[in-house]
Amino acid sequence: MNHPELDMIAVTARLEALREELCEQSAASADSRETVVLDQTSVGRLSRMDALQGQAMAKAEEQRRQLALTRIEAALKRIAAGDYGECIECGEWISKKRLEWDPTVLKCIDCAE
Repeated sequence: MNHPELDMIAVTARLEALREELCEQSAASADSRETVVLDQTSVGRLSRMDALQGQAMAKAEEQRRQLALTRIEAALKRIAAGDYGECIECGEWISKKRLEWDPTVLKCIDCAE
């Protein structure tokens, strides 16, 4: 049974909206993660270093997005399985406010510490 205090339709809609937003951000930033061309005739050394740093930051942000997408998919699977809102460690219900703050959370506040 999913969390009794939550509207599962609203939670599912929120998770799907978050997933869509992350996918759009990922597609929009694809160019910034591509290989930096090191053409010394068109850019100076510092510009190349800036480009490499920008690429590294874009890749790190993409990794964070992919982790968030994985957590969203896991939450949607828990909803489908009927055990959304249960702490994976102690089996008690996670507080409604905690789930509203982060709908992908896996543990109650006591077990998360």
